[in-house]
Amino acid sequence: MLKFLSKVRIEFNALDPRIASCMEFLAQCNARKAKESNPSCQVQVKRRTDNYPPKITVTFVNGVEETFDATSTPAQAIRNLILEKGSLLETEQMFREAGEQWPVIVPDEELRQPFTGIKPRKAEEKKQ
Repeated sequence: MLKFLSKVRIEFNALDPRIASCMEFLAQCNARKAKESNPSCQVQVKRRTDNYPPKITVTFVNGVEETFDATSTPAQAIRNLILEKGSLLETEQMFREAGEQWPVIVPDEELRQPFTGIKPRKAEEKKQ
């Protein structure tokens, strides 16, 4: 998960009962496997003393920053979203390295072509 991120900032009040998501996400970030995937990713924890709601801010390697409300977003959902966006980043990088334009634009005439489908071989054999 951390391989797609350059920075993670987790803010919470330790006495707030809504910090479960922050603590779980912090544990995932501190896992050995996650740290090995990107040792240069900065993980910052800010312990607050006010009533500010817990939040998690991640910065992707391309500089895009996203903030999550940790009171209503489970850590697993945040992790899944990071992995989805990371997959898109990898795809974009592959296209750019290959000299292709990004995003890929599919011509309208190709989108309107009928799909004939693929018949499984077993279905064809049964007819004979």
